[in-house]
Amino acid sequence: MPKFKVAAIQLNSQPDLKTNLSMSERAVRKAAEMGAELAVLPENFAFMGNEWDKYLQGDKISKAVTAALPEWAEQSKIHIIAGGFPVRAASGKVYNRSVIVDPDGKVLAKYDKIHLFDVTLSTEETYRESDTVEAGAAQPVVCEIKLPNGDKQLKIGLSICYDLRFPELYRLLAAEGAELICIPSAFTRPTGKAHWEVLLRARAIENSLYVVAPAQTGQHSEQRKTYGHSYIIDPWGQVLSDAGTKPGVVISEIDTDKIREVRLKLPSLKHRVL
Repeated sequence: MPKFKVAAIQLNSQPDLKTNLSMSERAVRKAAEMGAELAVLPENFAFMGNEWDKYLQGDKISKAVTAALPEWAEQSKIHIIAGGFPVRAASGKVYNRSVIVDPDGKVLAKYDKIHLFDVTLSTEETYRESDTVEAGAAQPVVCEIKLPNGDKQLKIGLSICYDLRFPELYRLLAAEGAELICIPSAFTRPTGKAHWEVLLRARAIENSLYVVAPAQTGQHSEQRKTYGHSYIIDPWGQVLSDAGTKPGVVISEIDTDKIREVRLKLPSLKHRVL
């Protein structure tokens, strides 16, 4: 079966749409030059700052991203998974949306973040995503993409950031046939340091699949800092790539035979009772 390369893009996005889009485009182009057939952008790649400001500029951000992604994909001849970015909902709030775009510029699938980040990490660090964001439909989204140099289809499961803490979603994605899961994120530094790697490796191990988790990193505003460490992890839970704490692109090879090998060796998905 064919092997292919996937890139996880790590950014230090700011509350500046034009600069962020330019930075993201360069990163996608670099991923393609490195040989990747799939590039995955982190959460908030187009705008990272105050959530209320992102909400107020939501229509502008959505319009710009919707126009840019197909163009980047066609120019670089690469699949792109991008998200989340704000898309207006009927309620007046916005969805936190991730999309898959193919090398012809066609949007193959979209996913609206289900689990919203409403937490109090400390008296200084509180988040209420649900104030401006509408939760998506509570159903898994799995999309097939055609691998290069062959007719093999790879099934990709979509999720975003805080979804990572809900293993039932990933079990449903695996049950739908997902072989690779994308988790674009903007993990905070306290939660990233404590939980990011162990949760990503757990999702890969318990579902015997690849995990690609691009992340935001560094300082984004006076109060917002993220952890970085974009990861690509194999079905045995081995970290193939770690971007550290600086913006950049990491790339790893995905071997679809490795998925079958692990699932034959340790067939826990077939042993499920509940």
